[in-house]
Amino acid sequence: MAELPSHAQVVIVGGGIVGCSVAYHLALRGVTDVVLLERRQLTCGTTWHAAGLVGQLRATHNLTRLAQYTTDLFATLEHETGQATGFRARGSVSVAPTLERFEELKRGASMARVFGLQVDIIDRDRIAELVPLARVDDLVGGVHLPNDGITNPIDTTQALAKGARARGVRIQENVKVQRIITEGGRAVGVTYEMDGPGGLTVGEIHADAVVNAAGMWGRELGDQVGAVVPLHAAEHFYIVTEGVDGISPDMPVLRDPDGCGYFKEEAGKLMVGWFEPVAKPWGMSPRTGVSGIPESFCFDSLPEDFEHIAPLVEAATHRMPLLANTGIRLFFNGPEAFTPDDRYLLGESPDVKGLFMACGFNSIGIQSSGGAGKVLADWIIDGHPPMDLWDVDIRRVMPFQRNAGYLHDRTVESLGLLYAMHWPFRQPETARGVRRSALHDRLAARGACFGEVAGWERTNWFAPEGVTPEYEYSYGKQNWFPYSGAEHHAVRNAVGMFEQSSFGKFVLEGADAEAVLNRICANDVSVPVGKIVYTQWLNERGGIEADLTVTREAPDRYLIVTAAATQVRDFSYLKDHLPSDARVVATDVTSAFAVLSIMGPHSRAFLQSLTPDDLSHAAFPFGTSRHIDLGYARVRASRVTYVGELGWELYIPTEFATGVFDVLVAAGAEFGLRHAGYHALNSLRMEKGYRHWGHDISPDDTPLEAGLGFVVAWDKPGGFIGRDALLAQKAAGLTRRMVQFALTD
Repeated sequence: MAELPSHAQVVIVGGGIVGCSVAYHLALRGVTDVVLLERRQLTCGTTWHAAGLVGQLRATHNLTRLAQYTTDLFATLEHETGQATGFRARGSVSVAPTLERFEELKRGASMARVFGLQVDIIDRDRIAELVPLARVDDLVGGVHLPNDGITNPIDTTQALAKGARARGVRIQENVKVQRIITEGGRAVGVTYEMDGPGGLTVGEIHADAVVNAAGMWGRELGDQVGAVVPLHAAEHFYIVTEGVDGISPDMPVLRDPDGCGYFKEEAGKLMVGWFEPVAKPWGMSPRTGVSGIPESFCFDSLPEDFEHIAPLVEAATHRMPLLANTGIRLFFNGPEAFTPDDRYLLGESPDVKGLFMACGFNSIGIQSSGGAGKVLADWIIDGHPPMDLWDVDIRRVMPFQRNAGYLHDRTVESLGLLYAMHWPFRQPETARGVRRSALHDRLAARGACFGEVAGWERTNWFAPEGVTPEYEYSYGKQNWFPYSGAEHHAVRNAVGMFEQSSFGKFVLEGADAEAVLNRICANDVSVPVGKIVYTQWLNERGGIEADLTVTREAPDRYLIVTAAATQVRDFSYLKDHLPSDARVVATDVTSAFAVLSIMGPHSRAFLQSLTPDDLSHAAFPFGTSRHIDLGYARVRASRVTYVGELGWELYIPTEFATGVFDVLVAAGAEFGLRHAGYHALNSLRMEKGYRHWGHDISPDDTPLEAGLGFVVAWDKPGGFIGRDALLAQKAAGLTRRMVQFALTD
């Protein structure tokens, strides 16, 4: 065995299809000083037993673009490398036995057309033509994606590896990475051990970047250096039948989500796999967090559990009646890694710089591998993602999500959600109640129906007396619409109270706080103490990385408030842009304050009745923040609005929150105070045209395109990140801009 180098530009840990794709795409960009280390043999963890489905439609445009790229890559990889991949564009058919499922499929088809995919909405007769072995008499309809495909996972991985090697990448099997080496909070290499003719060799490879593509071992590898990698393996089942007479080698992949299953022709046989609603987590103790994945795991399977999948087999036999009289050649159970939100983990860790994640692929690793490998290679080389990848960005995860019990319990549900109904506003049912504000119980007692964001239990709407605060999901107007509508109108016409303690809150303080923050913010934060500034944080290309408010609390101290979902992302951005010699300290104070927002035309009169401080417009103009007496507490009142009405956000030290809440509720009846949730907040802000990062705006959009040029301080001394790109765009003129439409129905 040849000696490994002591340094490489990039070290990749893991030789599954994703790791090999990252290596291939780094080499394609000209970065060939790359070493990929595989503990046993390429594909031996999860890749080897994957079904090899290559679908193109994903939940967002950019993720669909990546899946399309994967399909295009697999179609040409064999020609490039000479290594057969087994890729064939057979197409796929998804079927609906209910009107609700058909509505979901049609919505997906509409998205597919917008994204440029070929798609057909089909009836049961067409389904029977495409998949003649299937039962169709109970179906409402379906969707056909003719360019979806299948591939051989092992052969495709070998083709990627061959393409990488041909360009100079070093791929070494039977090398176990022991640990990631870190210095000053940055990954700088790995330690490894390998067996060779001369015995066990232990060594180090130093690197500029390390990629965690370790699959179901990815969490353990990240944990060693304090990087949060929330994934958990689960048992995943499929069967392969004996030979089936009359099965066509061109049969499209059939997906029957209501039966939790998929069907694929496999060399004259039928493969049937499932995503069951109640899954079996595997490989980690929920009490200790200790990995139970055997050290020797290599091309291994897990014990059969026919009792577990018996109901699924029954459903599969209903859809494919031939199963009743066909023998089973293979009953397979193998582990795959799942994440708490069913989205994979990609990008540079906010916890350990230079450590890039490419793991937790939730059983879509084959169809995601090409695109994910490409964009991660771009990210490593260019220092930023090539497009908005927020849905899969590792910076969306929260520190608590490394908790073993949480991961175990959520995995029971997350596997099955892949084929469950994707209702609007569907909430997870497992591992709930993780982050509760100090006011949670008081809100629950008043009919709050909670949703989950970043682990927070947040009130989405309030049920009136006699109504159970639970969602009744549908694709029409759900049960909460009238209640949220009443909350909306209360805020417009009287006064409403929103509980928003989940805001991400940071403090930046020190002698250089103003100078540093002015470089980061597009708006000017050289303002008097007590002034609130609405601003964006941009990238060098002028794209919006964050959308938030900055309040000057003191000459050398600022409070930064952002969304709950972007707490980790935005704090990471802030820390990344603090000069090493700057006299500043950044602190996350999210848990230190509860937040109650009092909004509506009666908000001033209501609050004025409870405080001796002057809240008049002259004394307390818009954009002002100062401390006031409220109840027995001293709270920060910020006159700002996200609903387009007069109002204040009240920042209350956590231990005072319940007392202030009780005072507000006791006095509220006289002023028509109504509790309001996030659904009303969203409808109110959309009605006023206020932007929301992650939905309306993203790193792919500039303030000019988003209609936010009015909060750009073009001429402030020292400029700001992204200024040159914005000036160039301003001079050239816009080619696109955000618009809103009001519908009359």
